[in-house]
Amino acid sequence: MSSTVMQAYRFALDPSPDQEIALRSHCGAQRFAYNWGLARIKANHSQRKAEASYGLEGDEITPPLDWSAYSLRKDWNQVKGEVAPWWSENSKEAYSSGLANLAAALGNWRDSRKGKRAGLSCRFTTGGFGLVGTDRRHVKLPRIGIVRTHESTRKLARHIERGTARIRSATVSLRGGRWFVSFTTEISRHDRSPARPESTVGVDLGVKSLAVLSTGEIIPNPAHLQVALRKLRRMQRQAARRIGPDKRAKQMPSARWRKSQSRITKLHAKAANARRDGLHKLTTRLIRTHGTIVLEDLNIVGMMSNRKLARRIADAGMGELRRQVEYKAAWAGARTHLASRWYPSSKTCSGCGAVKAKLRLSERIFRCEQCGYALDRDLNAARNLTALVETSSPSCGATVNEPAGNPRKPRTVRAAGIATGRPVPDGTGQRRRRKSPTQDTHIFVCP
Repeated sequence: MSSTVMQAYRFALDPSPDQEIALRSHCGAQRFAYNWGLARIKANHSQRKAEASYGLEGDEITPPLDWSAYSLRKDWNQVKGEVAPWWSENSKEAYSSGLANLAAALGNWRDSRKGKRAGLSCRFTTGGFGLVGTDRRHVKLPRIGIVRTHESTRKLARHIERGTARIRSATVSLRGGRWFVSFTTEISRHDRSPARPESTVGVDLGVKSLAVLSTGEIIPNPAHLQVALRKLRRMQRQAARRIGPDKRAKQMPSARWRKSQSRITKLHAKAANARRDGLHKLTTRLIRTHGTIVLEDLNIVGMMSNRKLARRIADAGMGELRRQVEYKAAWAGARTHLASRWYPSSKTCSGCGAVKAKLRLSERIFRCEQCGYALDRDLNAARNLTALVETSSPSCGATVNEPAGNPRKPRTVRAAGIATGRPVPDGTGQRRRRKSPTQDTHIFVCP
């Protein structure tokens, strides 16, 4: 299947000591511009809030500042000589990308009243950057110069030579103690169609097994973090015995503490890389084999609220697996269906369709009380996911599963109304009827 998409190619770098200093300087410059703009916006916000508390209104209150990236860059250019006399040591893109990140963060904060940023990174959209050299082991970055890559860039170089790819931007970042450069490209992809386009496979994700397919195949969970946990604990105990930073006492960390933290970071990065590599191999194989993949819309955040399972759930990478399946399916022309998170795939009998009222997590074998059918619970769930697509109409019609009984004894009057279907107050003086969560309609995502 042929399509034009935006795709990123990331390569590990092997910078020289001077180049690493320049990389850190550019990332620091981006953060400086970010913090400068943030402090300015916060000061304006606090001033307006204080004036409003004094009873001032209308034109008496200080006007708000514009949060757009264009306005932030314009204000920065007027004062950069005063607040950052050294600004010319770095590329102007470092400051522009920091202010652009601030504008995006402020927009997210305005919408959800919550923002987050972490790590060292710097983005280049103009200037001289790209692949250089015939050995395909060097890249060029503005002001930093030609940097050797740890790995070959031949995959991207071949696309550029054929004229099927064009680099739009470059981002350098420090992740897990290693420098990376990521090129965002506009590329024409020619992905092969699935070998069995008419095949449908249900994928039940879990902790004991990473995935159980409706075909009966079981993908074991490698648990990369769990394997590295013993070594990680030893390193963390070692770091705890060394002198770390203390902001209150203005204490700087020792060199031995920094080395310990570096080893801990590299161990985490090794586990994360191994997990990502395994997920890529699994999702690529699914897309190249089956024409339709059925997944559950899992509430990962809610699942991780269980402190006994949170680490193992995070180590499995369920959200990353879904993300990879969705974008790879779009490239290859396959279809992805998402079952509603309220669909009782584990409690439904794949033989007769009856739904059990309760199914404990410790029950690894599903036994149907209606027809006596017995099967591994994960395989039973995977087959139910497959049946959602095979029994649905082409227009993605919904199906309804009736529960075998009251799933849980209600604890409050309002909960009793929801569970039994009786009318409950909705806060407006009227009474309306609500469905039980077990009777929720299954939601399909059409390609």
